[in-house]
Amino acid sequence: MTRQQSPIAVLGAGSWGTALAIQLCRAGGSVTLWGHESELMANISAARCNERYLPGVPLPEQLSLNADLASALMDVQDVLVVVPSHAFRAVLTQLRPLLKNDTRLAWATKGLESGSGKLLHEVAEEVLGKDIATAVVSGPTFAGEVAEGLPTAVTVASTDIVFAADMAARLHSKTFRAYTNDDVAGVEVGGAVKNVLAIAAGIADGLGYGANARTALITRGLAEMMRLGETLHGQRETFMGLAGLGDLVLTCTDDQSRNRRLGLALGQGKFLEEALAAIDQVVEGVQTAREVHDLWLLSIR
Repeated sequence: MTRQQSPIAVLGAGSWGTALAIQLCRAGGSVTLWGHESELMANISAARCNERYLPGVPLPEQLSLNADLASALMDVQDVLVVVPSHAFRAVLTQLRPLLKNDTRLAWATKGLESGSGKLLHEVAEEVLGKDIATAVVSGPTFAGEVAEGLPTAVTVASTDIVFAADMAARLHSKTFRAYTNDDVAGVEVGGAVKNVLAIAAGIADGLGYGANARTALITRGLAEMMRLGETLHGQRETFMGLAGLGDLVLTCTDDQSRNRRLGLALGQGKFLEEALAAIDQVVEGVQTAREVHDLWLLSIR
């Protein structure tokens, strides 16, 4: 059995984690989906559908479900973490004593660490050390479309080119393409900053400022993303690809984006707490806006 064919665990049973678990099964993988809420996992198991986060999408028969982390990791070699950025360090800390010597870790989390503003690969290195192979999966994706098998493309970034290629192969199907590069920092910056800009684009549309304003915001926002990304050692060309411009355009222009919907609500006069309650899922851009602001101030000093 090759590493691409070996069992993989997806940690995080939200909409994106569930969608990626479905895609990995679609691509022929042996997949276990773990969630920390035992009641949620029991409901998903009973219905064979994640009605809370991805309603109406049946789970593949071969997808295993588990609410016990140690059990979920028992037979796997690769792990894909798909949790909100504020929970990223805590989940890695739980993982650390359970990892094998040959375990490889990828994540599809977008954002910066709350409080520190660190990129997630920096958090992973702090918690797990430098010896474990890591990768980030990012790009213009909506969970529902991936779960339904609609055409999608993403970037897998890693300094370990073998792991990047293996993760891309794990995800590959006739409707899903993964491209690889080694610019982990650039891919992470793109995935984080686009959420902030999507809130801004939503606010502009909520205020009725029109398509001209939205397009100007996207274009100038991309320029700021690139400047910040280069300061954080990202590669300029990364921001013109799927994890930069691609994700930015998707998130700023389509109402499937939670960040854009939040911005729309704010632009229409709703208070932040009211808008967040209506969405009822994590909106990464809210906290990321604070972290990006602080990072930008540090970068110009």
